[in-house]
Amino acid sequence: MTNKIKLLRDAQPDVLLDASSWEKLSGDPHTVNLNAYASEDGTKTMGTLICTPGRWAVNYTKWEYCDFREGYCVLTPEGGEPIHLKAGDIFIVEPGFKGTWEVVETVRKYFVFA
Repeated sequence: MTNKIKLLRDAQPDVLLDASSWEKLSGDPHTVNLNAYASEDGTKTMGTLICTPGRWAVNYTKWEYCDFREGYCVLTPEGGEPIHLKAGDIFIVEPGFKGTWEVVETVRKYFVFA
């Protein structure tokens, strides 16, 4: 029987630079992903993202949990009002969200995609 608990205290994350597949719209944003966990089937991942200022067009096909540790950004849904997010905010993005993600001040967040 395999262990059903994944302790990440000593994880050696996979480092991915500028791995975002989203379309850059403005600025010169750069990302560092520190992926600490991926499920065997690849459908779930978690880790830390660091991102410098810039703006992307986004189209979510997966559910994402975010815990902002540093920075400030604005998510704007297509046809909707901007949502301002800052350090200390915890939020969920549902599949089907389309719009823009603008990093105003460099962001560091913990994330889980499922």
